Amino acid sequence: MGKTAPVSRVAFILVDGLGDVGVPALGWRSPVEAAVTPNLDAIASAGVNGLMDPVEPGLACGSDTAHLSLLGYNPRIYYRGRGSFESLGAGLAMVPGDIAFKSNFATVDDQTEVVTSRRADRHFEHAGPILCASLNGLKLPSFPEYKVSVKYATEHRCGVVVSGPGLSGNISGSDPLKDNRLLLKVKPLDDSKEAAHTAAVVNELSDVMRRILRSHPLNAERQAQGKAIANVVLLRGCGIRIEAPTFLEQHGLRPCMVAPTKIIAGLGLSLGVDILDAPGATGDYRTLLTSKATAIAKALAAPLEPPPNVFVPGEDDNKPGYSDGYDFGFLHIKAIDDCGHDKALQLKVKAFEAVDRMIGQLARLLWQAEKKGLAHFSICVTGDHSTPVEYGDHSYEPVPFTICHLKDFVKAKGGEDVVLATDLTPFNLPVVEKTKPVTETVSSLEEQHVESSKAVAGDSVVSFGEIAAARGCLGRFTGSEMMSVIKGYLELP
Repeated sequence: MGKTAPVSRVAFILVDGLGDVGVPALGWRSPVEAAVTPNLDAIASAGVNGLMDPVEPGLACGSDTAHLSLLGYNPRIYYRGRGSFESLGAGLAMVPGDIAFKSNFATVDDQTEVVTSRRADRHFEHAGPILCASLNGLKLPSFPEYKVSVKYATEHRCGVVVSGPGLSGNISGSDPLKDNRLLLKVKPLDDSKEAAHTAAVVNELSDVMRRILRSHPLNAERQAQGKAIANVVLLRGCGIRIEAPTFLEQHGLRPCMVAPTKIIAGLGLSLGVDILDAPGATGDYRTLLTSKATAIAKALAAPLEPPPNVFVPGEDDNKPGYSDGYDFGFLHIKAIDDCGHDKALQLKVKAFEAVDRMIGQLARLLWQAEKKGLAHFSICVTGDHSTPVEYGDHSYEPVPFTICHLKDFVKAKGGEDVVLATDLTPFNLPVVEKTKPVTETVSSLEEQHVESSKAVAGDSVVSFGEIAAARGCLGRFTGSEMMSVIKGYLELP
C-alpha cells in the first residue's frame, strides 16, 4: 500500500483584545507595533496578511459575538446571550428551557444600592469557589419549583443556571455595566407572560444571593483585611443554549480549543469543539503560556502521541481526546484584553512579547511533528476585537490577520536549526513595575521589528501590526469571511 499523504492542519491563535491605536508614549505606535515580536513578524513575512473587522466595520463587538462571527456563525442568527457560554464553560450542564447568566462577584453599597466596583477582585481564585458553594442550590422562597446552580469560572466571574418551567431568555440584567451606578432591577424585554415571570424569578434570585453573601464569614474576613467584599452577584447576558451545526459539520475540520476563559470555552462547547486540558493555563495574567502551546501541539500532532484529555460539562472527570488528532487547534489568549481593560500600557507591550515567545515554542513542537510526515501545519494569528489601552474598553478598530505555512515560517526564521533551538522552558507573563516610566520597559524604536528586505512567501508584508497588515494582499475583510480564507489557504501547496 502507498504511503498516506500528509493532512493539512492549522494552529489558530486568537489574541483577545489584540487591536489598539497609536499611543503617544510609544511614538504613536500601537502596543504590538512597539513590542519585539520576531516570531509574529516571521509569520507575517512567510504568509498573507490583512485587516479584519471581526463582525462588521465600525462595530465595537463583544468577545462572544466576535467569536461566533469568526468561526462562521452569524451572531444575528445564532446568538442567544452570553450567559450560556459562561455557564457551560464553568462546567454547568444545560438542557433546553434553562436560562444562564454571565455573572460577576461585585461590591454594592447596601444603603444607596450603588455598585461601587463591578469586579470585587480579579484575584478571586480562593474566595470565588467558596462563595459559589454557598450559593449553589439556593432556594427561592416564592418560586420553590426552580433549581439554581452556581459554579466558579475565572477571576471575579461565575456561571449561574436557573432550571424550571416557563422561563424566557428575553430579560434584562442587574449589572449597570459601569462602576458607581445603581444596581438594576431585571425587566422583561417583551410582552410575554414568560418574560415577566422570569424577571420576577431572577429579581428574587438576586435578592437571595445578596442576603447569603452579606452574612458570609468570608466577606467579614475580607473586610477585616481591607479587601473589597463580594456582597452581590451581577447578572447579565441572560441566554439559552444555542442550537447550531457543529464546527465539524460547518467546516469539515475537527476542532479543539485551549480556552481557560470560560465564556470562550462554553462557546466552543456549544459548537461541538473539544476543550483541551492544559495544566497551569488560566484566563488571566498568571497563565502558563507554554502549557497552551504544548496542548495544541499534541492535539494537532496526534496520533504521533496521545492528545490531551478534554473537558465535559457536568462531569467530574475529563475524557480522552480524539485519538487520530485534530485539524483546527484554537489557542485563546485572554491576558492581552485584560491589559487593555486595565489600561496597562507597559504590560500589554511585554505581554505581546510573551505571546511571541509562546508562538516560537508552538512552532518548534509542530515542526518536530511535521518532520515525521504526519501533517503539513499552518499558523494563523488574529484577534476578536480591539481593546485600546487609551480607552480601557472594546472599540471598533479592525485587527491584524496573518496566516502562513509552517515550512515558510521556518524559512523566514533562517532554517530549521533556528526553530529547533527554541527554548521550551515553561514561563509566565512578565511582571512590570508600575513605577517605571514607559521608556524603561518598552524597547526603543530601533529595536522594533527587524524587517527583512523582502517577504519569504505570500504578500509583501514583513512585520506584524495594524499598519503593516493594511498593506497585505487580503485587504480589509469581515470576520464572517475568515474561515473561508483559512480553509482556502490550507489547500495551497
